[in-house]
Amino acid sequence: MLQKLDFRGKTALIMGASRGIGLATAQILSQYGATVVLAARSSKVIEEGARKINEQGGHAYAIPCDVSDYGSIQHCVDKCLQQTGKIDFLINVAGVIEPLAHLIDSDPEQWALAADINYKGVYFCMRAVLPHMLNAGGGIIVNMSSGAANSALHGWSHYCSSKSAAKKLTEVAHNELHERNIRVVGLSPGTVATGMMEDIREAKINVVSDLDWSVHISPESAAEGVAFLCGSEGAEFAGMDFSIKTAEGRKRVGLAV
Repeated sequence: MLQKLDFRGKTALIMGASRGIGLATAQILSQYGATVVLAARSSKVIEEGARKINEQGGHAYAIPCDVSDYGSIQHCVDKCLQQTGKIDFLINVAGVIEPLAHLIDSDPEQWALAADINYKGVYFCMRAVLPHMLNAGGGIIVNMSSGAANSALHGWSHYCSSKSAAKKLTEVAHNELHERNIRVVGLSPGTVATGMMEDIREAKINVVSDLDWSVHISPESAAEGVAFLCGSEGAEFAGMDFSIKTAEGRKRVGLAV
């Protein structure tokens, strides 16, 4: 653990926790004392992730959930509240990079699904959790952002546009809710060494595909960024995208500069 954080007594619902940044976030927040709920479509995978966290002395649950389906999210939130009693942190990590294709060659159904997961999924999750956070007197929502939100990269029309939309959603939610003790913030981690990045490298479709693997940060480093934003210092960045691509951002989190 890199930071002096104490999340004992807190519950974190992590959407997209089957692998990569989502799974690492569940592991890191658990290490800081939080009860973690792993949510994703792959029920067997998140059950295994929760089992390993529990074996290491943490408190973890697994709830299958499809973030493109509001009914599925409502069921997940209800189940989470039944099992843990509350949701202090909502971490929206679920996202897809397919279809990796130029707009004119892209599959419309895949493209639409990416929008459903990367953008509408963020709204669905916030909409389902916020009433409970407001009733509890507050909460923290961290939406996984990306440099793609401010870019126009070949072959990423779905990803750039959906991440840009989700970033604006973070800003609007902050404006509406910060006076009610709800912190909504984005994390822009830069490029991360995950399965998604392997798919990007294989696609050879834009400059990101050509980056050397050594420049990508680990999923655990991105998860430390999430933990930072859930801590007291994260309040400074409410309504914004906090970046750990910069030396200043990395230093704040305790990552190597």
